[in-house]
Amino acid sequence: MQQNGLMKSTLVYCVIFVAAAMSVMLYYAATKTVRVADLAQDEVVRPAAQAESDPAVPTKENEIVINRAGQNTNYFCIPMPESVKAEEVVLENHYMDKELWVSISTEQTKAYEAFYRTGSVYGNCENVSDGRFEAEEDRVCLRFSLDGVYEYRSIFEDHTLYVEFVPSKEVYEKIIVIDPAYGGEEHGVAVDGILSKKITLDVAKALKTMFDESDIKVYYTRMDDSNPAAADRVELAAATRADMLIRIEVSGDENSKLYGTSTVYNSKFFIPGFGNVELADLLEREVVTSISGKACGLIESSAADQVVNSATVPAAAVRVGYLTNSQEAILLQREDYIGRIAEGIYNAVVKAYEQREE
Repeated sequence: MQQNGLMKSTLVYCVIFVAAAMSVMLYYAATKTVRVADLAQDEVVRPAAQAESDPAVPTKENEIVINRAGQNTNYFCIPMPESVKAEEVVLENHYMDKELWVSISTEQTKAYEAFYRTGSVYGNCENVSDGRFEAEEDRVCLRFSLDGVYEYRSIFEDHTLYVEFVPSKEVYEKIIVIDPAYGGEEHGVAVDGILSKKITLDVAKALKTMFDESDIKVYYTRMDDSNPAAADRVELAAATRADMLIRIEVSGDENSKLYGTSTVYNSKFFIPGFGNVELADLLEREVVTSISGKACGLIESSAADQVVNSATVPAAAVRVGYLTNSQEAILLQREDYIGRIAEGIYNAVVKAYEQREE
């Protein structure tokens, strides 16, 4: 009997201990560190307390004050209103504009506006040149201009978002840049309302679906109807230390009988090992194989090929067909054909990495 009583007492204490432990765990899970946007969680290196009187004051409407006094932390620290929850915060990497956007979903836009109009951000601000906030109907967006292209590690803790800026190559082993040509007012070849800028963008979107399932990180110079300058397209490859740059173009000619795929490369810039001509050759062969098309061959770049000529990484422009050829124009408007072009480019990239590793 005494033994049974002892066992019952032990069981009761175990239940109480487990319940207490679970309560503590749930409390910390609800109130302490929470990952934002599935980025890597890391230990917060807490900065020194901010000075009571911050001498910085906003000089422009909607400017976010950046307190640069004391940066003894790895993190850029963005205070949040107390009502903000981690799941309401989204980090957006606008790398072509070299901007970090922090979007906060809320119905309290006026209150959040007032919070950022009177508050400031602090911590490691050396990569941040300025900040501003914009209020919309259901969110407040904090936009920070940066000095380069970065990936981010972030933590949401104690009503503060901690962001660490990380060079792309420290996060991803394999990096490429896809450059859909044209955009905006630059339509490329245009025939009967069919625009080259839409075709190149459609190929890029099909590629994104494929690469998102791979171990290759892809940066796109555009994914909308914008038209980045040639220098900005090239700079993206340099800033991310990309392994290669692939530009997508469409051909056109007065001779409407011309059709097929060609690839442009820079023969004047020599890269030992796997370089421009090797990339161009792979793209030509794999795209033509994928679409069961005609190979028009490799073409040395001219002065007009600014992106290919300026790149300092292996670069080539694949011209996926002639829009001035009536039959090829029909094909270039078909979703399945666009998918096969993308598959060819994807296969070329995979084989390029295999060749680099040999």
